[in-house]
Amino acid sequence: MIVIACVDDRMGMLFNRRRQSQDSALRQRLLERAAGRPVWMSEYSARQFADCPANNIRVSDRCADRAGTGELWFVEDGRELIGARGAEELVLYRWNRSYPGDVTFPWPLTGWTLTETADFPGTSHEKITEEVYRP
Repeated sequence: MIVIACVDDRMGMLFNRRRQSQDSALRQRLLERAAGRPVWMSEYSARQFADCPANNIRVSDRCADRAGTGELWFVEDGRELIGARGAEELVLYRWNRSYPGDVTFPWPLTGWTLTETADFPGTSHEKITEEVYRP
């Protein structure tokens, strides 16, 4: 599975049970990356994709168990990643700013190799950085 997450400058993901931010350009880029492959996510995450014309979004409360090889898992709550195994790739979207946060990305990046990086303009962020890591 390919794990995808959004983080701030301190690796924060959530604050008070809510996502720190969102961006429609990021959602579009994520769906383009999927290229029709399943994108697994929680019901909470799926709400922000409600206006996206995509039939490859899969909603589950057990994404770590369901996402197969080459399939994407969009994670907004870092607690879902605790104990998850088998990621073949990690994609981090960095907001390039700091937000209040009380849930952070739980995996250390040691052991992962940064293989790609790209900046793109968001609709609500001047610059979003996409980083691709492989074990």
